Amino acid sequence: MINFQAMLIEAKALKYWLDNFYGYGSWHARFWFVGYEEPGGDVPEEVAEKLNYFYNLQESNMDTLCDIRQLYNHVEFRLDGPRAERFTNLNDQRFGSHATLHGGWKNLIAFVHGYQNQKLPDLLTYQKNSFALPSPPKEALIPLFPLPAHNHAWYYAWLELPQFPFLKSRALYEDYIYSKRINRILKNIIVYKPEVVLMYGMDNINLLKKSVQEFFPSARFKMVKAIKREIPQHHRADLNGTALLITTQIPALRHNRVEKGFDWYEFGKLLKGR
Repeated sequence: MINFQAMLIEAKALKYWLDNFYGYGSWHARFWFVGYEEPGGDVPEEVAEKLNYFYNLQESNMDTLCDIRQLYNHVEFRLDGPRAERFTNLNDQRFGSHATLHGGWKNLIAFVHGYQNQKLPDLLTYQKNSFALPSPPKEALIPLFPLPAHNHAWYYAWLELPQFPFLKSRALYEDYIYSKRINRILKNIIVYKPEVVLMYGMDNINLLKKSVQEFFPSARFKMVKAIKREIPQHHRADLNGTALLITTQIPALRHNRVEKGFDWYEFGKLLKGR
């Protein structure tokens, strides 16, 4: 068990993150990739570094997304093993001269190029130099739920912050924050008019569809069946020029099993062809 009480996570930084952190890149991007939650969260120091950097930045009140390279530059790389000496921080790991390719980002990059009917670039070079830049805006990475976490555990229950009782369980936290988050994302679809919004790894599809249809009364979803190892099953709605896709699948291989994966380049091509 990770003892979050041993790490100083300040209430003001936590609240600011919950209220203002919506992800990386730019709202002006053509492609929004909405994951279920901000990744990470296993190490309390990592959480504190993210929250404190963002709190000190104080730019979200200008309705901007965060620069992932700048934030990652302030988060120490803590994994053990042969890579420990190669990277000082997360920016080195993903965008530095010896960066490693992200298992999910490579498929999002492929999706974008398939949609645009462009030849796949060198994926690592694109990740280092172009992916999710604030400018020029092309991709945005937006977590539906903002706290760094994953679905194997919920470490925030041990925080001694009584002003945040909803952190005692993941269900309470998601119930508390969902409406504000989804309404902000849907409102910004109207404002910024992205070409594609891909929501992946979602386990609350019926709730999401209901929220979308309440916000866009004319929206109609069509379910597209999966093609094994090619196209993931997904639900699609067209929102005044924005193609919204919702899928339970994630763009990375589950447990590195190829038979669980899909061709995200072909997925992008299919979407553009419809």
